[in-house]
Amino acid sequence: LPPAVFPLSCAVQNYSWGKVGLESEVAKLVSTSDPLVQIQPDQPYAELWMGAHPRGDAVIRDNRIPQKTLGQWIADNPACLGAKVKDAFQGRLPFLFKVLSVNTALSIQAHPNKELAAKLHTQFPEHYPDDNHKPEMAIALTPFEGLCGFRPVEEIVSFLQTVPELRALIGEVAAEQLERSGSDDPRGVSAALRVCFTRLMKSEKKFFVDQLNMLVKRISQEAAEGKDTSGSNGDLLLRLHSQYPGDIGCFTIYFLNLVRLEPGEAMFLGANEPHAYLQGDCVECMACSDNTVRAGLTPKFIDVLTLCEMLNYTPAPSSSKIFPATQSQLDPSVYLYDPPVPDFAIMRIEIPASIKLYLVSAVDSASILLVIQGTAVGTSTAAASEMTLRRGSVLFISANESISLHLASPDGMLLFRACCLL
Repeated sequence: LPPAVFPLSCAVQNYSWGKVGLESEVAKLVSTSDPLVQIQPDQPYAELWMGAHPRGDAVIRDNRIPQKTLGQWIADNPACLGAKVKDAFQGRLPFLFKVLSVNTALSIQAHPNKELAAKLHTQFPEHYPDDNHKPEMAIALTPFEGLCGFRPVEEIVSFLQTVPELRALIGEVAAEQLERSGSDDPRGVSAALRVCFTRLMKSEKKFFVDQLNMLVKRISQEAAEGKDTSGSNGDLLLRLHSQYPGDIGCFTIYFLNLVRLEPGEAMFLGANEPHAYLQGDCVECMACSDNTVRAGLTPKFIDVLTLCEMLNYTPAPSSSKIFPATQSQLDPSVYLYDPPVPDFAIMRIEIPASIKLYLVSAVDSASILLVIQGTAVGTSTAAASEMTLRRGSVLFISANESISLHLASPDGMLLFRACCLL
């Protein structure tokens, strides 16, 4: 039988928003897993792609396997996915696992649900390359910040009252509609919120650039005088404006929650949830799709109309955006992040220093294992030989296969494992 557990060499994406050189968690992981890789000190290392995506298919690091990439191997051995996964996802790995190292903000974006994805793909295939949805989950590796979902209405109203430039862009009628909308009428609130956000995003370029410059000048002066600018979200405004001067996305901070994650905390981004990662390092898992509707903080194609139409205009506090992990009853080292979509789940595996032999148990799905901390020798009846696991190592594990880890590090291990739990 060909080996069903094997190490992978994964694709790096050097997008301009990534952290540079060895500041980047992506670069650190790549350099410790493969000492031959030269990290360029001035190059951004934004994303590590662990999966079989055609634009970043992982290379198999096992010369006994004739297939060069994971995508080819899965196509030739679809049973490795597990029977349920293979049937549900047409013989394809249903998720893409990633590490992200974010230095400057990613675009304000949302991902369509399946129905909208199919429609956008038919109408604009050059911008929406497939017909799948793209739910995502991010788990912080370092302190991580992102914008996610609409703020509670009282917070937005407070900004409308303290930031005259914002009110000017939205207009008095829409601003008053939001101020009058009552919590007893959630549909009225959502309708008012939609009007306000759409007015903002569709405002005339010259007008919003003038207002933004006025706001930035005013906040900069107040900050220079030592005044508290938090009522205008001053720090974040100046940071985003320095990254994307004159971009409408700078104003979205008054509508969207700022979510801060500590290492191990997660956020789940379902369909139509507006979001933008701002800074930090995370592991991320997503359904296999490239469908992203963007509307700011980006030089890429933006589709403001589609974005404003599709968004979920339900206000909620930022604390509600943190997605909980549940500790496994069977194995206290495992914390499961199981989002409300079938495409993927993530396990965080924290092996304490006291354990010297640990079993990565079999699941009925192909999975990808990433080592963040610690070293071990891995053995499996499904592997050709023993495998050295260290920081940055990535393994593909076929469905229903397990691995024994013989720990070599004095301080335990931290692993993340992406799989599909149908």
